[in-house]
Amino acid sequence: MRTTAIVVGTDGTASKAAVQWAVREAQRRHLPLQIVHAYDWIRQESRVDICSEDIDVARELARAVTSEARGQALETAPDVDVRTDIVIGPATERLLEIAERADLLVLGSRGRGGLAGLLLGSVSRRVATHAPCSVVIVRDGDARPDGPVVAGVDDSPAADDVLKTAFEAAADRGVGLIVVRSHLPVIPLWPSTIMADVDTRGPDVAEQARLDERVEPWRVKYPDVPVGTVLTRDGAADALVAASRTAQLVVVGSRRCGVVAGALRGSVGLHLLHHASCPVYLARQP
Repeated sequence: MRTTAIVVGTDGTASKAAVQWAVREAQRRHLPLQIVHAYDWIRQESRVDICSEDIDVARELARAVTSEARGQALETAPDVDVRTDIVIGPATERLLEIAERADLLVLGSRGRGGLAGLLLGSVSRRVATHAPCSVVIVRDGDARPDGPVVAGVDDSPAADDVLKTAFEAAADRGVGLIVVRSHLPVIPLWPSTIMADVDTRGPDVAEQARLDERVEPWRVKYPDVPVGTVLTRDGAADALVAASRTAQLVVVGSRRCGVVAGALRGSVGLHLLHHASCPVYLARQP
């Protein structure tokens, strides 16, 4: 059963930015915030003898982590209902279980302890691709609080999920939206001496018209959101990473064959997660 709440995973180290982003999002949506910390003493027990005192110490450390995160959240947004939850077991499995009931899952980009290795290998791929709810990855980069929201779209049906999320985010923040589409024209296998005579303006005009048509219903629904569109011949990953340098949020799809050419199951999404300069919102509609 899905609950209406923002969930943020914390490890007590590099997740402060994630907690602050999550509580601001909870404040904007008028939702409670659930802070989750996972510690895996069961796995350690299989290697060494752990006495009850060791378990008690682990629990106290876990309480300290969640207490500190709760304090950070309330300092940022005192009016938000902030709850804490300590779970035992591997962070990936526990987070995916909690995501079954979450409205949105927020994670930091790196850290140790309960979220060790996040975005550095299999953990990131499993959480980002398998979570049943939308996921936001918050990097400790140079996010611009006054920057626009950026959305990456293609021709798939999932593009509307991305546009819905991006327009809502821009409206809630009172900023503009930039919709980016990567269009790589098909180049015929002709000798290079003939390429100078190939006119690609026609396909560009047609692609721009298709992009405008895709955006128009959402532009009408959110008339107060300034919208710009960018049709680029750069690859999707490079275009979105470049856009993230002046943005406060990048929104992409998270379906297998959805937005941004394969959406996190290939190199584009993972490249964006590693290199974006602002939080990345992986939109997945329930």
